[in-house]
Amino acid sequence: MPYLCNFKTIPGLYEYLTEEHSKTAVYPALKYKTGGKFTGISYQQLKEETENFALGLASVGIKRNDKIAIISENRPEWIYSDLAILGLGAVDVPLYPSLTAASIEFIINNSESVGVIVSNKFQLNKILKIRSNLKTAKFIIVMNEKDLITGVPNLYTFKDIQERGELQKKETPFYFKENIRLCKETDLCTIIYTSGTTGEPKGVMLTHKNIVSNVKGAHGVFHVEKNDVFLSFLPLCHIFERMTGYYTALSGGCVICFAESIESVMRNFQEVKPTIMTTVPRLFERMYSKITRNIESQSENKQKLFNWALELGRKYAEAKKDGSIPVGLGVKHKLADKLVLEKVRNITGGNLRFFVSGGAALSRESGEFFEAVGILIIEGYGMTETSPVIAVNREDDNKFGTVGKPLPGVLVKIANDGEILVKGPNVMQGYFKNKKETEETLKDGWLHTGDLGVFDASGFLIITDRKKHLFKTSGGKYIAPSQIENLFLGSKYIDQFVLIGDRRMFLSALIVPDFEAVKEYADSNNIPYDTVADLTNNQEIYNLIEKDMTKFQKQLANYERVRKFVLLDKQFSLESGEITPSLKVRRDFVEKRYGSLIEEMYSDIDK
Repeated sequence: MPYLCNFKTIPGLYEYLTEEHSKTAVYPALKYKTGGKFTGISYQQLKEETENFALGLASVGIKRNDKIAIISENRPEWIYSDLAILGLGAVDVPLYPSLTAASIEFIINNSESVGVIVSNKFQLNKILKIRSNLKTAKFIIVMNEKDLITGVPNLYTFKDIQERGELQKKETPFYFKENIRLCKETDLCTIIYTSGTTGEPKGVMLTHKNIVSNVKGAHGVFHVEKNDVFLSFLPLCHIFERMTGYYTALSGGCVICFAESIESVMRNFQEVKPTIMTTVPRLFERMYSKITRNIESQSENKQKLFNWALELGRKYAEAKKDGSIPVGLGVKHKLADKLVLEKVRNITGGNLRFFVSGGAALSRESGEFFEAVGILIIEGYGMTETSPVIAVNREDDNKFGTVGKPLPGVLVKIANDGEILVKGPNVMQGYFKNKKETEETLKDGWLHTGDLGVFDASGFLIITDRKKHLFKTSGGKYIAPSQIENLFLGSKYIDQFVLIGDRRMFLSALIVPDFEAVKEYADSNNIPYDTVADLTNNQEIYNLIEKDMTKFQKQLANYERVRKFVLLDKQFSLESGEITPSLKVRRDFVEKRYGSLIEEMYSDIDK
């Protein structure tokens, strides 16, 4: 069953789910952790919580086309807020909870948000810090009742607003339903601010049609059933999770379970036993690194058994793609699966059908490893401006090193300079109050993505790099840094990697080691250290990483090889300004911050 009803707007989907689907639904709509266990929220409860909140918002003056900001981690109240705001015909502006007060101030003012919904005291304090600078925000709503600060004007708890809504319902019982029916597919649904690697964030305007077309396109290529369980891990303020792990899941009648946190996701795998999950490559890299380190700590016989099983898994996966599995291979694989591979799969709960990966390139090594153990990772490509999916691999048509084929209804072509251009019902209306940027991005109906790519002979799209990231060495060679960076991220000793080389004689790199892996190596080899800096300054650790990089260097042309690198003793972080909320490195910022270290790597070059 592709999706439950032929909806045209998000409120239209909500109405069907709570009015019709709720009558026969066997599974809850949502699950969240409380009291040490996951508790279900029925469609009827979803309706009551959402409608009461919507009517409460109306009672404090919210009307059609008003903008309201949401700053919260993933939780049921995020869903209630979204559905309530959109059902009133208003527009929500979701923000990353990790944003600084200064960034929040810019977005609230730029979006002209009339109110702000926050999750807890930490987020509330950010708003109170900047409240005097907010030009349009009239009220604040905090989800956690215990985090209410008394004496603050126009500050409500989530429950306060819902109680107001219950009273409002007695006077206008059909108000919310009437507003839902007024919603049109061409109405503005949300404004999502792209973090951007340079400059101020831009507000991407997406209509209901933009998002719904992408949801239906996703159903057209993925097999999603009512008994599927989604583990919601990526932030809902990110359009990838919102479209795939929220709207697509709900419209398929699936259960959405909220992971407690990034740190608890491995435990939540066991509790929830998801069948589908959207995530980013960083999760796989960490899982892969942890598994391989664990295997290396085992006895020689156990390592041999694991490697034997993994090789059989690779051969089986290749034979399966070819459509013909030799009987002997099938028998051996069954044994390998029972002894080894099944145990690896059980780290995800044992029921996982596939991951959908986006946001950045997945390393080939990670993808092939998980495929060999029987965990399918489907890689896709998109951007906030396209609601977000442009292209994606399929369950039965998957090729590593590509981002798959265009989604149904989405047109993709490659410009003469290699830039990927997109046209379709999923393409944004433009950037809010930013005509200049809109005109530079949308030309003759085509969205200019800023990404470079090619189609292979089978129609799979391959991303080569960002147009702005492409740089040229002083020797005249063009370099696509992302491809090389992703290659080295396959090392179990490397956590973050930034390639340097624009207008330079050779390539160098700033490397953040996987501190856990490096510490384990140091402990096993009696390398003394008190701090992480002791390790990053240790020649043995430098030699270890240099040696591990050698196997990756063999895949590169001479001019693409990294000749020097520096080990950093702390991760790139959002707080320091080195990465965006969507985990992309701010390359210019990083190069400026570590300018002296970079210059040292080139200091012995004859000018």
